[in-house]
Order: sequence, then structure tokens, then C-alpha cells
Amino acid sequence: MNIVVLVKQVPDSGTPRELAAGDFTVERASASNVINEMDEYAIEEALKIKEAHGGEVTVLTMGPAGAADSIRKALSMGPDKAVHVTDDALHGSCAVATSKVLAEALKTLNADLIVCGAESTDGRVQVMPHMLAERLGIAALTGARKVTVDGSQLTVERQTDDGYETVTAATPAVISVWDTINEPRYPSFKGIMAAKKKPVQTLSLADLGVDASSVGSAGATSAVVEFAKRPPRSAGQKVTDEGDGGTQLVSYLVSEKFV
Repeated sequence: MNIVVLVKQVPDSGTPRELAAGDFTVERASASNVINEMDEYAIEEALKIKEAHGGEVTVLTMGPAGAADSIRKALSMGPDKAVHVTDDALHGSCAVATSKVLAEALKTLNADLIVCGAESTDGRVQVMPHMLAERLGIAALTGARKVTVDGSQLTVERQTDDGYETVTAATPAVISVWDTINEPRYPSFKGIMAAKKKPVQTLSLADLGVDASSVGSAGATSAVVEFAKRPPRSAGQKVTDEGDGGTQLVSYLVSEKFV
């Protein structure tokens, strides 16, 4: 089975994140950039499917030159090769433009199965698997907590607020996964060394036949027009109990319309 895993490099959600003053896009140059956490679960699921059914796992990334670090980290977990779509004109691309570029890259890879995280920690829009499935004309099995492969038939337990739904489709298909699906493996020293020698193909917009004016800030369907940092938390109201603490507390709750 030919499996492609989508991997995105994002600013570490555990550190402060900033927007660039010039165009209000995410400031990545000075950020601590890592693999999107949910994508690590996608990598692990792809590797488990390969181990059970054979085939090859390819990592696909769209991002600046610095995203190569995350590509090597992903390869150290076990995938066979990678494709890096990078072009200066991609800066500022919205989800719609990103899906267009990724879909063109996926067409060159002839994937049986495309696996991705359910969301990215920087965008958190959860639309990419649906957009890719629509552009490629294939099924989208999203929000998976479990994936079963039987030949060309896929069965997914889709996680919901009330439990799960069972959905099926034939390959080729797009699957997105939540962090409940598995436990990603840690790269071994052998894997880290092997990743340095694994092939990474670099593609530009010209290679994919994508018009630069349709992507990036110029082609974006949405944009941040203004932002402000969260204001500091104001001091709370302190209640000193001098025998009437309960009355003061109730009065406060009434004033705030809690009761």
C-alpha cells in the first residue's frame, strides 16, 4: 500500500507564539518550530498500517526551507522518503490555497491512502482532509480513533462527543486521526542516523503547475486585519469573612448574574 502522511511544521504550542507585525501571519523565523503534534499520531498510524500490510510511507510537507528539520524528524520515526513543497510565493497561503497545492503534489504520488492529523495547532480549522478529498475526488474518513484495513476496504471508528461512528470506504481515501488512536514511537538513534540518508524531493509551484498568483497572501481567501494581545488578568474581588462572608459571596454572585 502506498501511504502518504501530511506533516506540518508549526510553532511549539507550549511556548509563546506571535504574529508578524508586517502581514499578521504567524511569526515562524524566531519561533521554536516542531512537528504538529497531531501529525505524529498520523505518522504512527501510517507506519502501523505499513507494518501490517506492506508498502511504503511518504511524508509530504508544504512549508519554508526551515521545515526540512521537521521532515528529518518525521523520517527518523520510520517513513521511507519525503516530498517538500517549498516556494517563496506560498507565504501567507490560506487553507483553500494550501489544499490546492497539496492536492497537486498528491497527484504526483499516486497514494492509496492519505493520512493526516485532525487539526494543526496553529490553524485549528480541521478542514484540510475534507478539502483534499473534494479536490482529489476521493472519500474522506475523518476524526478516526481506530483504522482497520482489509485489502482495498477501510473501516474507521470516527470519534464523536457521544461515542463513535463506524464508516467505511474503498481506497484511495483520506483519513484524519485524533490523538486517541495510538501512541507515537520515539525515534531511535538508528532511526535518526538513517533519516539523514533518506531521499527528500523538493518541489516548487512551477513543478506542480500552480500559478503563484493563486496562492500566498495575494491569493488568500481570508486574512487577519487586526489583532491584539490578551489583556492582563485583572485582580479578583477579595471577600473577608467577618461573620457575613456568605452574604457577601451571594451578593457578588447576584451582581454577576450567576444566581
